[in-house]
Amino acid sequence: MKKGLNKNIYRAGLILSFLGVNALLLFGISSVLSYLNTGADKSSILHVESAFEDIYLPKITWTNVANEGRPMEAQNLKKIEEDYLSAWHVRNQAYANNDPYGIADYFTDSMRVKIYRIIDHNKANGTHLKTTSLEHHPELNFYSADGKLVVFTDNHVQTYTEIYKDQKLVTKQNHTSSFKIMMLLEDGFWRIRHMKEVPVNTEKSMEKITPLQEEYPAISNCKGVNYYPKDSPWDMFGANYQENTIADDFQTIRDMGLNTIRIFVPYKDFGKANMDLGKLDKLRSTLDLAVAHKLQVVVTLFDFYGDYSIQDWTLTNRHAEQIVTTFKDHDGILAWDIKNEPDLDFESRGKEKVLAWLQQMAGNIKRWDHGHPVTIGWSCPEAAIQLNDHVDFVSFHYYREVSDFNQAYQKVRQAIPNKILVLQEYGYSSYSGIWNIFNGSEERQAEYYKKMQVTLKNENLPYLFWTMHDFDHIPTGVVGRLPWRKQRQKYFGFMDIEGKQKAAFKYLTLKNKE
Repeated sequence: MKKGLNKNIYRAGLILSFLGVNALLLFGISSVLSYLNTGADKSSILHVESAFEDIYLPKITWTNVANEGRPMEAQNLKKIEEDYLSAWHVRNQAYANNDPYGIADYFTDSMRVKIYRIIDHNKANGTHLKTTSLEHHPELNFYSADGKLVVFTDNHVQTYTEIYKDQKLVTKQNHTSSFKIMMLLEDGFWRIRHMKEVPVNTEKSMEKITPLQEEYPAISNCKGVNYYPKDSPWDMFGANYQENTIADDFQTIRDMGLNTIRIFVPYKDFGKANMDLGKLDKLRSTLDLAVAHKLQVVVTLFDFYGDYSIQDWTLTNRHAEQIVTTFKDHDGILAWDIKNEPDLDFESRGKEKVLAWLQQMAGNIKRWDHGHPVTIGWSCPEAAIQLNDHVDFVSFHYYREVSDFNQAYQKVRQAIPNKILVLQEYGYSSYSGIWNIFNGSEERQAEYYKKMQVTLKNENLPYLFWTMHDFDHIPTGVVGRLPWRKQRQKYFGFMDIEGKQKAAFKYLTLKNKE
C-alpha cells in the first residue's frame, strides 16, 4: 500500500513538472512572437538609447505640410519626422563605426545596398566618418491617399563632417545640402526608400547673419565683477537661490560705481537639452534685478560642460538656443560668453574638437540673436588668439604677476589690433594659511589691485575682476580635491566671509574716483 502511494506521488510529480516546463516554453514563445509582431522597440535593438531626445536633436522646421490630396495628419507627421531623424542618426553611427547595425530598420533594400557599399569601402581603406546634421527644413511634396508613401524636399540641411584615416583626422567640413526624400511605411515604421541630393534653393536661402557694429561702447566701458552669491558659489540658481541676497549684492556693486556682472549658467544643472524651466525663471529674475540696479550682464554659457563630441552638438545647440532666444530681447543682456576657459580642455578632449564646437556655437548664437556680441572666456592671454575672427570681442583671464601683465597684454593687442579686448577674470587670493603662508594676505591682495587697476586705467582696458565674496565652501568639481587649491580659491573676494570689506575694496570701488 505504501509502495503504491509513493508511485502515485512520483507520477503526479512528473506530470506537474512536464506541465510546468511546457507552460514556460509556451510563455517564452508567445513573448518572442509578441515582440516580433510589434516590430520591437527599435531603441532596444539599435545603438539608440530609449530616450532618443537625449542623443540627437537637430532642429527640424517644416516649411510646408499642405497636400492636394489626403491631408497630412499631425500624428503621422510626427511619426515621419521621428523615423526620418532616426534614420539620419543610425546612418551617422554606421559611418562612424563602419558597422551597418540598425540600417535595415530605417532604410529599404535599395538604400541599404548604397550605405553598405560606403561602409565596406571605408573599412577597406581604414577610413571612417564622424558626422552630424544640425538643421533640417523639410517641405512636403506628396502624401499618398493610402498614407503609406511620402515625398518631401529637405532644404538647407546643415551638416558637419570629420574624415579620419587610420584614426587620424584628415579633413573636416561644414556643408549645406538639400535632399529629395521618399519614405515608405513598412511594418509600422517609415523607411527611407530614396534619398538624392538636389541643388540648394537659393530663393529660400538660410537666414543671413547681419554683422554687428565693430565698436561696442558698452563693452569698451565695461567695469565689473564675476559674481556668485556668498552662500551658493558655483550653484547660483540652485535650492539656495535668494532674490533678496542677490538684490543686496547688486546694490553694493552699483554703489561701487561698477556697471557689469558676469554670471555662469551650468549646462547640466539647467537640464542640458531639456531645459529646466525653474532654473530659467531664476535666470530671468537675476537679469531683472540687474536691470533694476542699472547693471549689465555677461552670461557665460556651458559652465561645467566638457564633452564637445560631434554626437553632442545637436544637444548643446538646443540648450543654447532655448536660453539665447528666451533672453535675446532682455535689457539686462550685455553679451554672450560661449564657454569659460575651454582651452583647459585642449589636452583631455582634443584641441581640434574643442575649437570646432566653439566655432559652430559662435555662428549659431549670432543667428539666434542679432543684437548682442559673442565672446569666449579664454584662460590666458596666449589662448585668446584662437578663433578671434569668430567672436565680436576677445576675452581672456590673467592670474600671474602684475609686473608681467603689460607684456602679455601687448602681445594679444598686436595679434588682434582691431577688436576690443576684455580682461574677463583676474584677481588675487588673500588666503594666508599653511598652504599659502608666504604669498597670501589681505594687504598683498590690496597691493595687487592697487597696481593692477592703475595698469588697466592706463590701457583703457575693460575688466571684470574675480570676485565679490570670500566663500566658505568650494565644490570639488571646481578646483579638485587638493586642499591648497581649495583653500586658496576661498579668499578671492573683496568682501570677507562675514560680509565685511577687505583692504582691496578701496582700490576696486570707483565711487568718488571718476
